[in-house]
Amino acid sequence: MAEPGLYNYWIATFLMMTGFYVVISSGNLVKKIVGLNVFQASVFLFYISMGNVRGATAPIIIEGAVVAYSNPLPHVLILTAIVVGVATTALGLALVVRINEAYGSVEEDEIHQHEMRDEEEEIQREIKEAEEYLQRKIKKEKSE
Repeated sequence: MAEPGLYNYWIATFLMMTGFYVVISSGNLVKKIVGLNVFQASVFLFYISMGNVRGATAPIIIEGAVVAYSNPLPHVLILTAIVVGVATTALGLALVVRINEAYGSVEEDEIHQHEMRDEEEEIQREIKEAEEYLQRKIKKEKSE
């Protein structure tokens, strides 16, 4: 069994692998964003756990006392990362909404099929235009 102080690391590892699995296995773009958020939460937990020192206090200097202090830097970095994470999630969801409007789906497979159809239609249109151009050119040369 693990030591009592290591549970945070086991939970962070579990959350990290869960988020990674959701991102890799899911074809739904919203589920991928949720998986990224779970992964991100595991990183937050990991950094905050690293910044915790057992038996330490907040870094407030008291005259005459020799005390172990916890490093506040990981907590400050995580606060900034949370703000960036919320903004990134909002941007990702806005892109998913726009993709849904353009393709009518948030599933990767359906989006790729739609893109392939668009490419095939574009190729067919270009071939038709090239054939029409060649026919016009041939008619022009024959008339001259």
